[in-house]
Amino acid sequence: MEVLRLQNVRVRLGEFEPLKGVSFAVPEGAFVAVVGPNGAGKSTLFKVLLGLVPYEGEVQLLGRPPREVDPHQVGYVPQIKTFDRSFPALSLELVVSGIRRAWPFRVGKEERARALEALEEVGALELASRPLGRLSGGELQRVYLARALVRRPRLLLLDEPATGIDRLGEQDLYRLLEAYQARSGATILMITHDWEAAYHHATHVLVLNREVVGFGPPERALSEECLRRAFGHLGHAHAIRMAGGEGWRP
Repeated sequence: MEVLRLQNVRVRLGEFEPLKGVSFAVPEGAFVAVVGPNGAGKSTLFKVLLGLVPYEGEVQLLGRPPREVDPHQVGYVPQIKTFDRSFPALSLELVVSGIRRAWPFRVGKEERARALEALEEVGALELASRPLGRLSGGELQRVYLARALVRRPRLLLLDEPATGIDRLGEQDLYRLLEAYQARSGATILMITHDWEAAYHHATHVLVLNREVVGFGPPERALSEECLRRAFGHLGHAHAIRMAGGEGWRP
């Protein structure tokens, strides 16, 4: 079963086209890493899936156009977390806002239980009563992930989820995502600049540079040819480094 299908999708911003004729399909339960240079349209793609920008072409998300999808079926973790750190908000309240899709001025018993369960799932139960302004980057990322998972979404969109996390925390994050996916059968799309993480953790890789350069299993999509087409000489050099200096052999 396909969770997501795009057919000849274009986005126009005046004279500029951040997406040009993008087509691909994602099977249920896939873990898709979206890679590409800056300005490649990765964030624009997520905005299309979230129903935030107009587009041409066809998008089917869980069998419907994005704006017709039940928002509880889609979880989203943004790269940039914008909030006033002086605001006396607790981690638990942020997670509950994922249930209500609005800020909770009073948390009910059932909502509290669901939020605590989500925080425990991401290894952040001890952060429930801590103010958001006192969290580290890695702790804040876990709380935002709990906010997305509390709805038990069928599709999870992650924009650079490892930003602000050290290497050890990054490995914990991927183990957590893989465990959640194994339990729930959810589909994950993750924007990342870490090609090695894409190679080791994703079932599929989408190489994007305003159009689809490559899509498929990591060993095929991250081939030297695809990386060179997307990144130029940088892609070629990185492909060699990933292969241990012996060249890329997909």
